[in-house]
Amino acid sequence: MVSLRCRVALALGIGFVPAIAAAADLPAQSPPSPPPPPTAPAAYVPAVPDWIVTAGVEVRVVPEWPGASDSKLGLTALPLFSIRKEGTPPFFFGPRDSFAVPILNFEVFQFGPALLLIGDRQAQNYKELYGLGSVNYTAQVGAFANLWPLPWLRLRGEVRQGIGGETGITGDIFLDAVARFGQWQLSGGPRLTLQSTAAVSPYFSITPAQAAGTVLTAPTSGLPPLPAYNASGGLYSYGAGTQVLYRFGSDWEIHGFVEYQRLTGSAADSPIVTVRGTPNQFTYGLGATYSFTMHPLW
Repeated sequence: MVSLRCRVALALGIGFVPAIAAAADLPAQSPPSPPPPPTAPAAYVPAVPDWIVTAGVEVRVVPEWPGASDSKLGLTALPLFSIRKEGTPPFFFGPRDSFAVPILNFEVFQFGPALLLIGDRQAQNYKELYGLGSVNYTAQVGAFANLWPLPWLRLRGEVRQGIGGETGITGDIFLDAVARFGQWQLSGGPRLTLQSTAAVSPYFSITPAQAAGTVLTAPTSGLPPLPAYNASGGLYSYGAGTQVLYRFGSDWEIHGFVEYQRLTGSAADSPIVTVRGTPNQFTYGLGATYSFTMHPLW
């Protein structure tokens, strides 16, 4: 029995030795790799709001020259253009506002550059100006500021430097009450303008040579000659204006306005006004604009 058991043990041992040796020859198993760390979510970048572009045209009936009589009215057309962010309210524009771009735009205050273009005065085209000098086109460049002390009340000031036909300084102060009734908007208020001598003189001064020219042209014009006169700066005019606007949905707008300007001081006392014109200056306007959205260009 003992001998049989020894043989069986020896046989089993001999049979397991190759298996153990084979197992010893297997390469060692590396531990499993840890899972990759979770990827952090991308930071949220809010979408840039679209622009709302407003473009249109405005036709105006204006005095042919500063101080012209009521019978001397001309027709002119002006482009209208503005850009604002989507979701912001439309800008308010008064009839006497210069073209302006707000570089600071807060809820109750806006500030930025302003530009106003003034047409020329050709003396040879009107008998009332025969013998006087012509005045070239003028670009008035400066800045504006809007203050809204109340949600329905705007105070605007502008200061501009003339370049071209006149080279003086002009300052405007406008006050507008703005009332909205559904699709209608009514606005209006007083106006005040001050000008330096260099801004007033080209339009209202009369040199001795020009005075002599009005004597020579009197038979042709049928008007009395004008004396020499030196216009100076100061309070140029005061007045008032009103505007009505109607919105067709969110795209189209039409508006009309009337502005009254009363010349005063040295400008009103010029013989060009007292003899051949009037200090009462009226401007009438009618315009339309269309608004659309577009992606920002930068």
